[in-house]
Amino acid sequence: MHSKLVAGNWKMNGRLVSNEALLTDMLPALPQGVDVALCVPFPYLAQVSALLRGSRVIIGAQDVSEHADGAFTGQVSAGMLGDFGCACVIVGHSERRARGERDEDVAAKAATALASGITPIVCVGETLDERERGEVEQVLVRQLDALDQRIGAQDVSRLVLAYEPVWAIGTGRAASAEQVAQVLALVRRWCVERTGPDARTRILYGGSVKADSAGWLFGIDDADGVLVGGASLVADEFVAICRAAALAGRAV
Repeated sequence: MHSKLVAGNWKMNGRLVSNEALLTDMLPALPQGVDVALCVPFPYLAQVSALLRGSRVIIGAQDVSEHADGAFTGQVSAGMLGDFGCACVIVGHSERRARGERDEDVAAKAATALASGITPIVCVGETLDERERGEVEQVLVRQLDALDQRIGAQDVSRLVLAYEPVWAIGTGRAASAEQVAQVLALVRRWCVERTGPDARTRILYGGSVKADSAGWLFGIDDADGVLVGGASLVADEFVAICRAAALAGRAV
């Protein structure tokens, strides 16, 4: 696995006109040799799917219901996402966990996505208080074990795991190279323990990723890519991150 993955998360941003302008600027400038995904708000899945047609960029969503169908007003099922061509979906983002989403909820959503052929990008990470109490490993393993209990070791390699220290999300603060490397190595060990030494689970870093930090992030041994928030809404910034990813992939 040599190509890095750059996944953009637009969060609750976008309008029809600005979406088209962003992608018009971005798509022609994206380099070869990097896998790119854009996870956009539900209302824009149809528009963005059409704009991405013929490109190498895959479309994803930002959440999914754990239920296949039914009386769950306001929720969106994996089957619905599949109708719009979604190949991936973010689950367990720190912003949702902070609003009450539990480890078991995240695991259920990941299982539902997998069952529909959609790759879940499962976010894990600690708060600042948890880091300062020395609980990073305990928190990460708890979140990861909930996945294992729901989907089983045989499906771990089908996940994408995104480490996002909560204290570095949208704050402008970025974890140090040492901090990131330590946690990604922990996540890699967890994967290897379940799927063997040839574990293929992709591991991303997310947390105020910018073009100027992408180079050293991609230089970390266990970093298979990045989950990009605000920078995915700026064409030049996102393209620069993708170019850094392509360069890192060629160096492997």
